[in-house]
Amino acid sequence: MTVSALAPSAPAAEPVLRRVSLVGRTRAGLAEALAEIDVPEKERRMRVGQLWNWIYHYGVRDFAVMTTIGKGLRAALAERFTLDLPEVTAEQVSSDGTRKWLIRMAPTGPHDRGAEIECVYIPEVDRGTLCVSSQVGCTLTCTFCHTGTQRLVRNLTSEEIVAQLMVARDRLGDFPNRSAPEGAFVPNDGGRFVSNIVFMGMGEPLYNFDGVRDAIDVISDNEGLSLGRRRITVSTSGVVPQIEALGGQMGTMLAISLHAVRDELRNELVPLNKKYPIKDLLEACRNYPGLSNAKRITFEYVMLKGINDSDAEARELVRLLKGIPAKINLIPFNPWPGTRYECSDWDRIERFSEIVFRAGYASPVRTPRGRDILAACGQLKSETEKLSARARLMLEQGEVVEPASLAG
Repeated sequence: MTVSALAPSAPAAEPVLRRVSLVGRTRAGLAEALAEIDVPEKERRMRVGQLWNWIYHYGVRDFAVMTTIGKGLRAALAERFTLDLPEVTAEQVSSDGTRKWLIRMAPTGPHDRGAEIECVYIPEVDRGTLCVSSQVGCTLTCTFCHTGTQRLVRNLTSEEIVAQLMVARDRLGDFPNRSAPEGAFVPNDGGRFVSNIVFMGMGEPLYNFDGVRDAIDVISDNEGLSLGRRRITVSTSGVVPQIEALGGQMGTMLAISLHAVRDELRNELVPLNKKYPIKDLLEACRNYPGLSNAKRITFEYVMLKGINDSDAEARELVRLLKGIPAKINLIPFNPWPGTRYECSDWDRIERFSEIVFRAGYASPVRTPRGRDILAACGQLKSETEKLSARARLMLEQGEVVEPASLAG
């Protein structure tokens, strides 16, 4: 038997180093990036400050325009990093001006297509609110919430959370001295359109505590994005052990997704209640750092027809919150495909609100926004399986999906 000699194997190809974006990084993260390209340690603090200003204040997308940084360093940065934002694969605009973006994050590996999340911008007369996500999917399975029907994939990184604000400002033409992109919704009063942020998108923020905390540090830095912590609200379904740390380490406004005044009902609507019942949740609220009449807790209460909207429940809500500086947001239920719940009748909502208001609590009824594009409270769900077959094919081919393609 003749054995053929094996041909010498070709040398293994050098792995291609994927350039990663610096957008969303903390100051420490930018310092680490500079260390990677051998910037001397004594120089890094100054360079971090320069990068910070260009990335977060001016929102630049090209190292070449950073004129306060030498050409050599700009070239080194461009060789190793990018200033890319996540890809917006779909944008929908509601009849009321609400905008929803389906955002695909950068892949984390060779078999990762990139996680997808939804982010919503809500324009109002006196403010522009951006509703951001903290997780891909959700683990809480709240029965009235569309996001709760999507399995948890993973936490978003702090960079991915910050990037949602960067995407919004870019799409809205909301950076100084920058030409607005074509079709941008540009403010006509000289102000910034994103003035407030709520962590009320996909996921439970307090189950991604470190990522949310680090993102808030970036967002609130007054040399960059400059959104004050009192303009940032973190909403939780009631992760009691983390509430004190939220106030102590983040110092933001707090919102509680309450939705029921009895444990047996809340166990059904918000299953996390089985672990942290109403009594424990409200005790954590009473001890929230910085709580005062000027820094009230918002209690969110979705109005479900025949479920939680009786006069008796309104009176019990008032009793439960006694002594807590609070306001109560009554949220008309926003329907989604397959839900078994209905929105309370309007006169029932008004009666509930009147009882709460007469007890001394502000009880605004939140105007539903973006219902027609499934962008309202409780409607977010980013899995592409919810799209039509045609829209899924377009996404897989890398095309931007027009709003009409998202139906079905």
